[in-house]
Amino acid sequence: MWRGAAAALLCLAAAWLLRRGFEPRARLLSAAELRRYRGAPGEPGLYLALLGRVFDVERGRKHYGPGGAYSGLAGRDATRAFASGDFTAAGLVDDVAGLSPPELLAIHSWLSFYSDSYEPVGKLVGRFYDENGAPTEALREVEAAIEEALKSQAESEQKKQQFPPCNSEWSSAKGTRFWCSRQSGGVHRDWAGVPRKLYSPGSQGSRCVCVRSSGPPWGQPDSSQHSDRGDLDNPHLERYEGCHPLAEQCVLLTG
Repeated sequence: MWRGAAAALLCLAAAWLLRRGFEPRARLLSAAELRRYRGAPGEPGLYLALLGRVFDVERGRKHYGPGGAYSGLAGRDATRAFASGDFTAAGLVDDVAGLSPPELLAIHSWLSFYSDSYEPVGKLVGRFYDENGAPTEALREVEAAIEEALKSQAESEQKKQQFPPCNSEWSSAKGTRFWCSRQSGGVHRDWAGVPRKLYSPGSQGSRCVCVRSSGPPWGQPDSSQHSDRGDLDNPHLERYEGCHPLAEQCVLLTG
């Protein structure tokens, strides 16, 4: 239950970030006006937009000003490029249709960066904000998609804490060896665990994970009701044939 609450709090934090610093009375700019802020001589400043939020990036002129590596981002909303890395004319657009969850998370990360590093100016009237500065349906859809991606990311991280990946190695002479340690899979913890196959619902394949073999099941309070077998009884797990059920390593000989 606490894992669901943590994911919910993360989504609330994401929603706060997505609207942070952009009050209804913020300055409204048209696309034509924003194009005047590319940092060239005689132009009034250096701005860029992300998800319709406009930031003053003058402090980053060496990156965003004329001749800078990211000068293509200046004077426009090029949200898609922040996810795709495509800095051609086709990629420097605000259309985010079809982006994958990892790409949406990249946009969220960049939005966090600009919110922390640069001064917000206002809103760009167009795809994400209407002429009154109100969020459009397009903005609400992408915000919902980002929040869903953040929720999935949090759940994936929690699953990795519960079932960290095994260490593994293979040789033609000895076959495949799986083993667990207190930092296998890059997850530092106070238990090593035992190797098991983990099957994901709807998937035919499995992967080797380390499983706690004592204490209460994951996410359950420590009480006299549990069997003191950790997560060994999880229905998505399977033992490696021929390996001791509580061994911290397992060797599968080459057939």
